[in-house]
Amino acid sequence: MRTKTFSFFKTPPFKAPNLIEIQLNSFKWFKEKGLRELFDEISPIKDHSGSELELHFLDYKFDPPKYTEEQSKEKDLTYEAALRANLKLIDKVSKYNRTQEVYLGEFPIMTDRGTFIINGVERVVISQLIRSPGVYFTASVFRGQKLFGSKIIPNRGSWVELETDSGGVIYVKIDRKRKAPVTQLLRVFGLESNEAILKEFKDVDTGKINYITKTVEGDGAKTVDESFVELYKRLRPGDLATADNARSLIEPMFQRFDRYDLGAVGRFKFNQRLNLSSKKKEGTLDKNDIIEMVKEVIRLNNSPQAEPDDADELGNKRIRAVGELVQSRLRVGFARMRRGVQDRMSTLERKSLQPAQLVNYKVLSAVVRDLFTSSQLSQFMDQVNPLAELEHKRRLSAMGPGGLTRERAGFEVRDVHPTFYGRICPIQTPEGANIGLVSYLANYARVNDFGFLEAPYFEVQNGKITSKVVWLDAIEERKYNVGQADLKIEEDGMIIKKRVAARIKGKPGNCPRENLNFIDVSPNQFVSAAASLIPFLEHNDASRALMGSNMQRQAVPSLRPHAPFVGTGQEEKVAYDSKQVLISDFDGEVSQVDGRAIVVKTASGDKTYTISKFKRSNQSTCLSQRPVVGVGDKVKKGTVLADGAATDSGVLALGQNLLVAFMPWRGGNYEDAVILSERVAREDLFTSIHIETFICSMRETKLGPEITTPDIPNVAEEKLRNLDEEGIVRIGAEVRAGDILVGKISPKGESELTSEERLLRAIFGEKARDVKDTSLTLPHGRTGRIIGIKIQSRDRGDKLEPGIIKKIHIEIAQLRKIRAGDKLTGRHGNKGVISQIRPVEDMPYLEDGTPVDVILNPLGVASRMNLGQILETQLGLAAGRLGYRAIVPNFVGPDEEQIRAELREAKLPESGKITLYDGLTGKPFGRPVTVGFIYIMKLNHLVEDKIHMRSTGPYSLITQQPLGGKAQLGGQRFGEMEVWALEGYGAAHTLQEMLTIKSDDVLGRSAAFESIIRGEDIRKPNIPASFNVLVSELKSLGLGVNVDTGYEEKEVQEENNDL
Repeated sequence: MRTKTFSFFKTPPFKAPNLIEIQLNSFKWFKEKGLRELFDEISPIKDHSGSELELHFLDYKFDPPKYTEEQSKEKDLTYEAALRANLKLIDKVSKYNRTQEVYLGEFPIMTDRGTFIINGVERVVISQLIRSPGVYFTASVFRGQKLFGSKIIPNRGSWVELETDSGGVIYVKIDRKRKAPVTQLLRVFGLESNEAILKEFKDVDTGKINYITKTVEGDGAKTVDESFVELYKRLRPGDLATADNARSLIEPMFQRFDRYDLGAVGRFKFNQRLNLSSKKKEGTLDKNDIIEMVKEVIRLNNSPQAEPDDADELGNKRIRAVGELVQSRLRVGFARMRRGVQDRMSTLERKSLQPAQLVNYKVLSAVVRDLFTSSQLSQFMDQVNPLAELEHKRRLSAMGPGGLTRERAGFEVRDVHPTFYGRICPIQTPEGANIGLVSYLANYARVNDFGFLEAPYFEVQNGKITSKVVWLDAIEERKYNVGQADLKIEEDGMIIKKRVAARIKGKPGNCPRENLNFIDVSPNQFVSAAASLIPFLEHNDASRALMGSNMQRQAVPSLRPHAPFVGTGQEEKVAYDSKQVLISDFDGEVSQVDGRAIVVKTASGDKTYTISKFKRSNQSTCLSQRPVVGVGDKVKKGTVLADGAATDSGVLALGQNLLVAFMPWRGGNYEDAVILSERVAREDLFTSIHIETFICSMRETKLGPEITTPDIPNVAEEKLRNLDEEGIVRIGAEVRAGDILVGKISPKGESELTSEERLLRAIFGEKARDVKDTSLTLPHGRTGRIIGIKIQSRDRGDKLEPGIIKKIHIEIAQLRKIRAGDKLTGRHGNKGVISQIRPVEDMPYLEDGTPVDVILNPLGVASRMNLGQILETQLGLAAGRLGYRAIVPNFVGPDEEQIRAELREAKLPESGKITLYDGLTGKPFGRPVTVGFIYIMKLNHLVEDKIHMRSTGPYSLITQQPLGGKAQLGGQRFGEMEVWALEGYGAAHTLQEMLTIKSDDVLGRSAAFESIIRGEDIRKPNIPASFNVLVSELKSLGLGVNVDTGYEEKEVQEENNDL
């Protein structure tokens, strides 16, 4: 289908970066540089005396992975490679060197899709957004006066905080201990006398209050030794404070690299904030750093207009991507390994010592395994559709180790900050407790070497846009005037308007075009990939745009995907970068195509591309590829060879183009309900395939091994019809709930045999032995067709958990048609549940007889303020009639006049409203109706997974009340507030039933069941079992509870216990 672009955007073309480069680049950095840094930090390792043995780490390499990605998934293994390092052991006593290549364990390797395969499951390590190390200036208000302080946050080591009190004294706190005058810290760092301190600050301390003079006066310590002792008392209260003790604690605290490190980022921020020389690279603190920090606090105190640093701006936050997260975990492992090496150096015989004997690699493997399996930032990949997968890799979290928690995070942290522009999407974030804490990268954002987010801009010279691209971080951008991409420009790049809207040094305003320094590279550069897929985004309310972005990630890929009639131009980029489509790596010609592979003839020979078929995703949706090229087609490098799930000819296709009418219809679309035409179900537009895996494990028990067999005791032949000779269901069999998938028997503990049983055993041998049926059956509520069987066995050399001999994986595919109760949505947050699927002949129809597919309630537009859906409807109608795909870029799309022109060309009313006829009566409706094509998606909230009913079922062992939840075949909880409702109506008998025979009156419910079967009246209920639990609880507290049923009178005598 041809495309037609509606846009006035004409800045020079800019090639967007790969959308998952944050993951790929970070792991590449770790392999090439991050590991090198770790080796350099611990090398050389010296023995405890420091004079006999040294172990040097020279170079390292990764072996090729032992298994491919597919094999790792197939065998439930981790996709990993061995790390080997060359180690050199120097014996200083005997002057002998030994060099050896040492194995340092297996490390998970990132796939080219930016994911990790851990135990056969694809996972993503999301990036963390945390406060950057460096120096920050804070303020507290006392009686209307701002009192400034500062804080040094290091990468490793003690925190130093300064604060000014109302009397003008500047105090220091180390590690949040008791405060001391800052002059004590200055003496410790080398300003030894009061005169030297006063002289150093005389140029700065010139305000109404002399802060340094006041601090010197309030300082009880006068000499360097006294200062050391006073600080020591605050750090170690209760310990013996001597000058020597104090020096040995405090001097290394800030001046030894292994105890204190600002890090490259912290030093960069420190130098930037205090205007220090950028040549200064040390991670430790020196005299000059402390002096400059104190001077800045005094300057701020003396400036009435001064403002504290904003902790929430992106200039003060940085990204820790996967490479840095792995490095920081490994640093812990390397420190443990170093201690182990030093211990072995002391205990092992030195003569024949080899480097491999010193190194215990298991500590490294343990910390890496811990990161990938149990860290908050290592997540089970969201794989519902290609967009969900892509956006998961671009997710940023403020939580995780060293970050915030949901409970502690306030409103300021969660808010959108102006510096997010072009770096973090202001729209897409979860709606629940994580709102604002989990965010997503903007389309063009990238992470620089220090971990700060940068946005690209075209340079503007004298009002003319050049093709030079400059990447700016949030601090740099504050120095310039930046215009927006929706400016109208001439052919040569000159901006037409004399005055333009811009961000002037970070604040919104207007400026002459000559004063403009930069302009955005694209109109959609400040939103995320998901938000940029919403056409007419600028016409939607922000909260509905948020819902639209989030719900696109939940769209289930349909059997026959169709690209949207109205798109934004981002659909191809998202599909391409998601790596779900098969892409040619070379120029060539297609020489062979079938369902399994595509062969491309290239200059260097034939290249075969395997097509993936009916693979299960993490969310049980179906990942299947379909060829889009034919034999003889010429292909270039980057050409799409096969579509994946939810793509149509290389374009993201999450839903279907349906003809929609906005009108109420016999109450069927009340409260956002959706009425759907039977045509949609009949033509399988929303039919999707879901693949589930069921696992059966054979264990070694004390009484012998469990075995698979079709010969299961006391099971009807009908139930065993699909099992093969090993007791495993055959591929292609149709199965329903309760059907046996794997016939399995377990040995049962045998009692003393009777003489008859001994005779049977003698005649029939082992067959008559007592076994238990432990077969794997299909759970309640599931149906489908068997599409795959995978057997893992110890005999074949597969790795299995202890005690397991064999594992059988059964894959079942289910074809799910659209049903009433399924959730549908557009791209504008216009969601609803299908209330009814009506026959085609009942649906309203156009003048030419075309019935509509969907009826939406018009009341769902006005109050929601998402007018984008109306504009999409009208442009979609024209596009559908004229046979093209409309491309509507965000913020620079068509205006109303252009849409009217398209409707005129399609010979449709300019209003977009058409007379509809009632399918039931054949009469026209009272007034014209807005009709057109909307792109509608089926979400992964399917009624089949949610609908549930129970008559009888399992009960809790302790309370004897029914279990809860669909998985347990549970009941609906009749809670405290529901009890109040029945009490309010005075429904005493109904309430009594709820709390007894429908719940935990064991005898009563059995009797009620029998009464219902026999058609008798239900007898009176008994005491509920939970009452007995309460009595037992009270007895456990030592309270004797007895039921008193008699009414005999007893005389109670008062005892007088006078002491």
